[in-house]
Amino acid sequence: MIDTKYVTVSAEQPDEEVVSEAARVLDRGGLVAFPTETVYGLGADAFSDSAIRKLFDAKGRPADNPLIVHIADTTSLTSISASFPEIGLTLARTFWPGPLTLVVQRTDRVSDLVTAGLDSVAVRMPNHPVALSLIRKLGRGIVAPSANISGGPSPTTAHHVYDDLNGRIDFILDAGPTKIGVESTVLDITLTPPVILRKGGLSKEAIEAVVGQIDSDAGSEILKRSPGNRYKHYSPRASIRLVKEGNLEELSRILQDEVGSTKHIGCILHSIPDRHFGPNVIVRRIASDVEQISHMLFDLLREFDKSGVDLIIVEEVEEKGLGMAVMDRLRRGSAS
Repeated sequence: MIDTKYVTVSAEQPDEEVVSEAARVLDRGGLVAFPTETVYGLGADAFSDSAIRKLFDAKGRPADNPLIVHIADTTSLTSISASFPEIGLTLARTFWPGPLTLVVQRTDRVSDLVTAGLDSVAVRMPNHPVALSLIRKLGRGIVAPSANISGGPSPTTAHHVYDDLNGRIDFILDAGPTKIGVESTVLDITLTPPVILRKGGLSKEAIEAVVGQIDSDAGSEILKRSPGNRYKHYSPRASIRLVKEGNLEELSRILQDEVGSTKHIGCILHSIPDRHFGPNVIVRRIASDVEQISHMLFDLLREFDKSGVDLIIVEEVEEKGLGMAVMDRLRRGSAS
């Protein structure tokens, strides 16, 4: 078992000595969990095959699930991308740093372990001072999938990382909760028009306002270019059922059907009115603002897992803007 070091740093002005120490861990092939604006990532040197293998082992991540390379400046693209089209430069100027991942043609320098053997690579620039400082200190790209056991709810706090990966990784940088709470949007710009491969923290509407129409439907082979599309993801140990937004009657019917056979039930609600749903039902309420729902979703799923519920019922949100990413995660998490 690894002796995991856990250090708290300022989100806005991280201690340079601490970040330098974490970068040295990466440089010698270790694993460092760090915050981004979306979720906490598990970092490894993007150009070290041995470090990337450690990352897959620590997470229990299938090797055919590609990784995203995180960079701190666009000059790093020359070692990663063989072709970065003009539309990519426009998107990078507009949205980087930020929750947008671009899928581009890879260079030969990028390992097959990063790309799952594909001829494309996913790259983004995270919008978090700790993440950017760590990448700059290392001096090269960092691959950083979510810092959790593969398939489970993504980590939005360093405590989530510790719960999942203590003893499996070298270093955890704790800079408080992440702001967005769902992963980045993945956009394939090798295609015309570009195609969204994973809904995330940047809306389709925001992207289209800059570059015009993009697609959100891709075939299964194209979807493989993005992480998060081959396996069940974002799933707590408890089962998830969804209930239509504002539909108290549907919720009551589900509870009536389940309460007899299910020992404990958790509910995540935002607009369905308060009721006494029974002694074995725990209710957690969120403001109806979709940004707040996104920010708290994974944390509440983990809370219910810790409390030992057997079923989690979640009220749906409108599939617009960030709500599309929230519903994507809920559907994936509830898939059998």
